[in-house]
Amino acid sequence: MLNTNITETTPMVDILAMAEDEEDQSFEDRFESAKTLILDLYDLQIIYSSAIKEILTKLEILNDEFATTHSRNPIHNMKSRIKTPKSVSEKLLRKHLKLNVENAKEKIDDIAGIRIICPYIQDIYTIRRLLEAQDDLQIIREVDYIKNPKANGYRSLHLIVAVPVFFSDHKEIVKVEVQIRTIAMDFWASLEHQLRYKAPNKDDIPEDISKELKLCADTISQVDIKMQDIHNKMLV
Repeated sequence: MLNTNITETTPMVDILAMAEDEEDQSFEDRFESAKTLILDLYDLQIIYSSAIKEILTKLEILNDEFATTHSRNPIHNMKSRIKTPKSVSEKLLRKHLKLNVENAKEKIDDIAGIRIICPYIQDIYTIRRLLEAQDDLQIIREVDYIKNPKANGYRSLHLIVAVPVFFSDHKEIVKVEVQIRTIAMDFWASLEHQLRYKAPNKDDIPEDISKELKLCADTISQVDIKMQDIHNKMLV
């Protein structure tokens, strides 16, 4: 158990207790139901943490092999994160789904996430190809925001992959979101995210600022393409 220090003042308990379907339940019953769910969601983090370790290990091995066979690494660095129980619960509520672990596993694909930062655009698709070649890993969904950028200029390759995780008494197939982008794409996305959350209304950035951010994204994309071209020429 990752966390058993849950009390009546825990903000999540209030969220979950209010979201219960059984309106005629006593507060004590709703509180206990909420507390049980919170603990279950903390236990769920163990499963997703294990899935991240499985994929990161695969990527580290592939990166080391690539360095040996091609004298360079296609992965600059990697980051990972797991949604908190509160974040998972709030996402289920936004989807108008009953709050339980089964819905979390089945309906939320990004509880666990890995971000892979690559030097060059071609490296992104190399990593994708290497992941697809793993016989115990399945790409179940793909959205290419590099070939088809978002309206705000965001670029990245998003994959939802399913990986088996073996425990002492059972096996779990776990979904993990994998985002693959270049150093330049990550630079823009990170700063755009910071600026958006500094705005008075994060969902309504002034149009002139949005245009400037989009122009920056397009400029960075052109630099990415130029650096890829220079890299290719160096290999000739």
